Amino acid sequence: MNSRKKKDAAWYALFVLPVLAVFTIIVIIPFVIGIGYSFFSWDGLPVHEKKFVGLDNYVRLFSDTRFMVSAGHTLVFTLIAVVLINLLGLIFALVVTSKLKLRNILRTMLFMPYLIGGLILGYIWKFIFGEGLKTIGETIGRTDLFFNWLVDKDMALVALIIVATWQMAGYIMIIYITGIQGIPDDVLEAATVDGAGFWYTLIYIKLPLIMPSFTICLFMTLSNCFKIFDTNLSLTGGGPNNATEMFAMNIYNEIFKLNNYGYGQAKAILFLIVVAFFTLMQVSITKKREVEM
Repeated sequence: MNSRKKKDAAWYALFVLPVLAVFTIIVIIPFVIGIGYSFFSWDGLPVHEKKFVGLDNYVRLFSDTRFMVSAGHTLVFTLIAVVLINLLGLIFALVVTSKLKLRNILRTMLFMPYLIGGLILGYIWKFIFGEGLKTIGETIGRTDLFFNWLVDKDMALVALIIVATWQMAGYIMIIYITGIQGIPDDVLEAATVDGAGFWYTLIYIKLPLIMPSFTICLFMTLSNCFKIFDTNLSLTGGGPNNATEMFAMNIYNEIFKLNNYGYGQAKAILFLIVVAFFTLMQVSITKKREVEM
């Protein structure tokens, strides 16, 4: 029996070690090196010497107005987008798990936006919010509403929220569908026999029983919204006047445009801490509300 266990452990190690090695080389080692860079002042050029500055980069972060403004944009965007994505995803899931005849076609159509890459998606919607809305406004004489949203600092953020919601809602819908379909039929039948209506069944039976799906969906939407970059880059480019510059884009600009590799890396480390804090706190809260069936 012991020899069998040793043999199984050897096979597990054979399959796990290559993946672990790749993960270590691609993720762990660069992460550790990045932490080290955050304590230096360096422009990224090998011919230039790195200057050790200790915690100065981290202290400097809190007096960096542009970084703090981008943090505010990210928090506002994340809060609104997470609520909208999960709300729409849940509504879509309830619709396509009903007795609607076209539910399978509707499920496919709602999921399709997620298959479009963020960069391509941004360029598509850039035309819609730019030339598309402008043309509609000039045609119907409502330029107060239909204009190029991407040149207005408030509407540009709204546009970014709409695109992120449109892309993610269909994917989140699939997770909620899995949760709804996992509810035992006898529980729903018992509720129907007892005379429970749609809203009572939804609030007191379905929502508590799909709480594990809420945990997963909130975790994914929180982390994805905090880390949004590709759509931000292609749709608004952080404009107008940095009004839609998110966390990730600010870090990108600091490192690759301003060549402040050490300072940019310090921003990235702080960014990691912020994302980890919010996501872990969310998982901890929602996990406590899960109901065992």
